[in-house]
Amino acid sequence: MGPDTPIDFSTGNLIVLNVILALMMFGVSLSLRVEDFRRVLRMPQAPAAGLLAQFLLLPALTCAVTWLLDVEPGLALGMILVASCPGGTFSNIMTWLARANVAMSVSMTAVSSLAATVLTPLNFAFYGWLNPHTRDLVTEIALNPWNILMLVVLVLAVPLLLGMLTGRHFPRFAVRAQKPMRVFTLLVLLAFVGLAFAKNLDVFLQNAHRIVALVIGQNALALALGAFAGMVMRLDRADRRAVTLEVGIQNSGLGLAILFTFFPQAAGMILIAGFWGVWHLVSGLILALIWSRSAEPEQAEPKQEAS
Repeated sequence: MGPDTPIDFSTGNLIVLNVILALMMFGVSLSLRVEDFRRVLRMPQAPAAGLLAQFLLLPALTCAVTWLLDVEPGLALGMILVASCPGGTFSNIMTWLARANVAMSVSMTAVSSLAATVLTPLNFAFYGWLNPHTRDLVTEIALNPWNILMLVVLVLAVPLLLGMLTGRHFPRFAVRAQKPMRVFTLLVLLAFVGLAFAKNLDVFLQNAHRIVALVIGQNALALALGAFAGMVMRLDRADRRAVTLEVGIQNSGLGLAILFTFFPQAAGMILIAGFWGVWHLVSGLILALIWSRSAEPEQAEPKQEAS
């Protein structure tokens, strides 16, 4: 699989993908208030655990593992890009299914999305250069972190701010629109990814043996790091699960938007990010459903104490 492997994805598809990502961020931020960010500052343990695992541990360990295992450059750089992305908005839905702390999950998604405007291009450029196997490829593709920063701002930061302003000035609309928007954008993104995979099924099947184990392993690493960070910070179970899902559910859609905008011929990177977009939903859903079975007893304890 070389850099010229054809991937069937048009400019129109890219526009649709960016619009979907922006709408998802807008929908998540409708319920956000400035007070949510103040609460994060007053009680920073959970967000700090998530940000530490998300933007420091995961990219660094991904770089180290791909270096030690001598993963081929295109695939390794795709893994580094996914590791550099913030948590995905799907983590909020998975956290709700797991009966964990949804408010904390939404706040962490917002904080990590804002942090990503700087940290995603920075981590991608730094760890791509640090790994000697990917250094030449980073040089070849003429990486410009400023261009990536502008895309991240337009897809994440601007919709987040617009969503917060809409929620503040049109609260009734925000309450009515929030859940339908999440469900709609989720279904549209799933359909979009499904169609994209169907159009490129031959390419995926030809390279499945090279990418499936890498994606599953990296996703397991991300979930483990989220759980580890939550335990180190001594978070309660609901917050620890929210952090785990926030780190394990990466915004691979943003990774795809970056790739198709700036590196459309990087087939290996695209296949890694594309399969991530499918697999983390499977692993997150399984984990959320397992956790949902053990959430009720913990939630019932305060009621017994109050009675």
